[in-house]
Amino acid sequence: MRVGAPLETRLPTDGLHGEAIARTILALASAAAELSGLVARGALESALGAEIGEGHEAGDAQRALDAVADELFLTALAGAPVAAVASEEREDVHVLAPGAPLAVAIDPLDGSSNIDVNAPVGAIFSIVEAGAGAEPRAAFLAPGTGQCAAGFFVFGPATTLVLSVGRGVDLYVLDRVSGGFRLARAGLRVPESAREFAINASNRRHWEPPLAAWFADCLAGCEGPLRVDHNMRWIASLVAETYRIFTRGGVYLYPADARAGYARGRLRLVYEGRPIAFLAEQAGGLATDGRRRILDLEAGSLHERCPLVFGSREMVEAVGGYLSGSRPG
Repeated sequence: MRVGAPLETRLPTDGLHGEAIARTILALASAAAELSGLVARGALESALGAEIGEGHEAGDAQRALDAVADELFLTALAGAPVAAVASEEREDVHVLAPGAPLAVAIDPLDGSSNIDVNAPVGAIFSIVEAGAGAEPRAAFLAPGTGQCAAGFFVFGPATTLVLSVGRGVDLYVLDRVSGGFRLARAGLRVPESAREFAINASNRRHWEPPLAAWFADCLAGCEGPLRVDHNMRWIASLVAETYRIFTRGGVYLYPADARAGYARGRLRLVYEGRPIAFLAEQAGGLATDGRRRILDLEAGSLHERCPLVFGSREMVEAVGGYLSGSRPG
């Protein structure tokens, strides 16, 4: 496919809800372009990283730009064929156009704790069928295998969109001249194996023993049972970690642990785990909660948490092997 092709020329217009999906993605892209401008202004745009209120419904501290991003995306989606939106920033489903064919789950600003240190932040979204006559939240609680499309934006040195409409994964970059997203790479594939892993090692003492054993064996390098030297990464921004894995492979882990409130991990299944898992599988990778496929999991609530392990197939399978009791050697 031609590099530089505008996003709008690459979106589906055929099949079930094809045109509606295209309009919804373009609405999200429009909001992301505007949000990218705010992020790029940094400290010139007032205290974007300041904590406000008592935190959002998902349980984390809410920052000023979280609220701004939420409003930007909801305003854009109000003009799209979207029946309802499930946002990290809102307690319940936000109904837009009852009877519209689609529903959108979104984390409007992932990695907001990085705003003040000028590290990458982004947004994650999932598009599903709304379901004719269904109660609005029902569409978001079903397993993730029913997603029509998913993607994430990264606001870094370049503003990028990693997108799948169920036909593989493509990478787009925001062209500041035209103001639109243009194709940079078609058919992204996660390398089957790699030597990088991303995990917050400061929580090691809280992990279950098999996971701690896997980590220790990674650190042991060529002298350990894995017989490979690894590099460790941790940016504390899911979109930035995911982008790196999609470009050069590796594995990302945000496991459950023994701390209060972390028994089911910390990431949210509906608008973080599922879209990332959809993209990972579309690109040839894997995504699990350590033991089960993420896309098979049903959600009990909009903000339900899940452990997340995704990335290169061999590395995700290796983590799963440790958690099931199959430690090499």
